[in-house]
Amino acid sequence: MSATSPAAPTPAAVQPIIVTPDLDRLQAFYRELVGAEEFTRVPEEGPVFFVGLRVGGSELGIVTDQNVETGTPTRILLSIAVQDVDALLDRVGPLGGTVRGPATDMPWGQRVAHIQDPDGNAVNLTQPV
Repeated sequence: MSATSPAAPTPAAVQPIIVTPDLDRLQAFYRELVGAEEFTRVPEEGPVFFVGLRVGGSELGIVTDQNVETGTPTRILLSIAVQDVDALLDRVGPLGGTVRGPATDMPWGQRVAHIQDPDGNAVNLTQPV
């Protein structure tokens, strides 16, 4: 960086936010599959627009929009580190998601399973090998 260039701002955090027509269904999927816990909702009473979830040390937001289409191709992939990828795969379907293939050991030292949440969003479940 040159002496005349201003320093880039340091981000405080990045929070992925999923837009869905069925907030309750998607919240239940992440709660039941990976233990996501609600820490905020807007508004606090009445029809909810936004729910903030904690997944381990990370945050995930869910926003409701009745007009959004599900199942369309996505350009974002959520990667969630879990204790046991294989143990979760049998739970994905009953919770409304789809398993895209078996868990595989990757050359970079992770076991990875590709799934989709009930809206069709791409999600990787990962664990260290």
